[in-house]
Amino acid sequence: MIEHDFEISSVQPMEPPSESEASEWHSYVIVQGPNTIRGFREGNLGTVTKAAELIVAQLNERRMGKRARAQLVIAKTNKT
Repeated sequence: MIEHDFEISSVQPMEPPSESEASEWHSYVIVQGPNTIRGFREGNLGTVTKAAELIVAQLNERRMGKRARAQLVIAKTNKT
């Protein structure tokens, strides 16, 4: 298992996609050891950085097993 946490490597301004009406876009890079995730988001530097921080927090929670899709309930059985 990889022991490194996910972390933000960079958040940089970029040219908006041609189909976008928004004028401010940023790209972000999230890394975990040798793994790299690249993303793009509309918004100013602060907004995109906060969004990337949330993604990093969720990825780190997920790899630590803090989030579950379903709650397991073990029922007691009567042994006779």
